[in-house]
Amino acid sequence: MTRPRLEVAEVIRNCRDTFLQRYGAGLTSEQRRALDDLTACRTAALGGHVLGCLECGHQEVSYNSCGNRHCPKCQATAAARWLETQSADLLDTPYFHVVFTLPSALGPVAQHNPRIMYGLLMRAAAKTLLEVAANPEHLGAEVGVLAVLHTWGQNLTLHPHVHCVVTGGGLAPDASRWVAGRNDFFLPVRVLSRVFRGKFLSGLRAAFQRERLRFHGRLKALARPERFHHLLNTTPLTSV
Repeated sequence: MTRPRLEVAEVIRNCRDTFLQRYGAGLTSEQRRALDDLTACRTAALGGHVLGCLECGHQEVSYNSCGNRHCPKCQATAAARWLETQSADLLDTPYFHVVFTLPSALGPVAQHNPRIMYGLLMRAAAKTLLEVAANPEHLGAEVGVLAVLHTWGQNLTLHPHVHCVVTGGGLAPDASRWVAGRNDFFLPVRVLSRVFRGKFLSGLRAAFQRERLRFHGRLKALARPERFHHLLNTTPLTSV
């Protein structure tokens, strides 16, 4: 594999101090650790190991990798293997790509409560697809879904969303046959949006009622029920 002319680690090392002066106070511990790991990856800071040939005695010294899941060097091979594994499980049927997005207004809430918010997002997306597809008015079958959570957009700003790869057909309710869908149409977007909104907001309100959500700093006002429910009632939730 040809080495790129510029690597992410080089950019971080060159701009690290300036970046931390401007944004360091707002970084989470996980973000700070990722920055530190990517800076040190495959450098003397992490030590190294020696590969040697028993025949000729030739040796090569390699620096150790950081192993951080955000590191493009460390995760490139793992990502390729994961993609190969998923591809092997694909069925001989058309697939559709559906994206469920958390609106920007709820982004800060997700940052303060990532496990709860992202879990709700994933479950609401999957349940929505299964429920709408199972409805006889639409497909009337149990579809297959592969869902992947992304928490950032292409411009590296907070943008939680779930990419779903969904079979364009599914098993009949009695599992006796395959119900094929149309190649040019999957499920009505408006119906998906309505069901998704209901499921996600129901789960979010339940989490709030059980006092599972935490609000700090500028979000403290959301701890008041009237402010929290006003936010939910005025926030759109969409699927594409």
